[in-house]
Amino acid sequence: MAASAREDGARGQKQGLRGCEHYDRGCLLKAPCCDKLYTCRLCHDNNEDHQLDRFKVKEVQCINCEKIQHAQQTCEECSTLFGEYYCSICHLFDKDKKQYHCENCGICRIGPKEDFFHCLKCNLCLAMNLQGKHKCIENVSRQNCPICLEDIHTSRVVAHVLPCGHLLHRGYRCPLCMHSALDMTRYWRQLDDEVAQTPMPSEYQNMTVDILCNDCNGRSTVQFHILGMKCNICESYNTAQANRISLDQQ
Repeated sequence: MAASAREDGARGQKQGLRGCEHYDRGCLLKAPCCDKLYTCRLCHDNNEDHQLDRFKVKEVQCINCEKIQHAQQTCEECSTLFGEYYCSICHLFDKDKKQYHCENCGICRIGPKEDFFHCLKCNLCLAMNLQGKHKCIENVSRQNCPICLEDIHTSRVVAHVLPCGHLLHRGYRCPLCMHSALDMTRYWRQLDDEVAQTPMPSEYQNMTVDILCNDCNGRSTVQFHILGMKCNICESYNTAQANRISLDQQ
């Protein structure tokens, strides 16, 4: 949804058509970088070779009367409500999702605000149940998700706080430190059953291997199995072979 800003409206944008796939709003943003009209910064960034700076937006266009005006919550010409929620800093227009602007994050977050706190070391808003119960990593969100490579800090996708302290949009193991991202106990027990039901061929039954556990960082010497090798210390299968396989002498 884009066009050059002009008084007769945005090319390709039907009059009165509200919002986009990202936000519900009654106006178009006039991009200060290229003077084009877009429903939101994401629509702009998906269609241009540069990014829209949300903080520099000065003008919007009403989708009903098409008047270009100073960024505000309600149209000065026809009183169209541009957004149930409006932030005059981020220029975010959307339906009410209990959003709030976090001064420390520098952007708007989905609330309610009372359900979150800003960790100054992590430099990120976290759920209240994590206060004093998470591993702090300085500026942890100021990086891309190591799996999908999307910027974590400004992403609209919820990032999961892993026990290791890193952030991840999705996945079962942190690719940064290799710790399990979730409580895998149930899956480990399923693997126990599968290993028990899948005996190795006779030529492999006396083979052992030294392993390093990615969860507890302990080392063990265990029987080699193609399905996985279980840590003797914490019983995790999130392990890596530490040296060559050896054959026990009988």
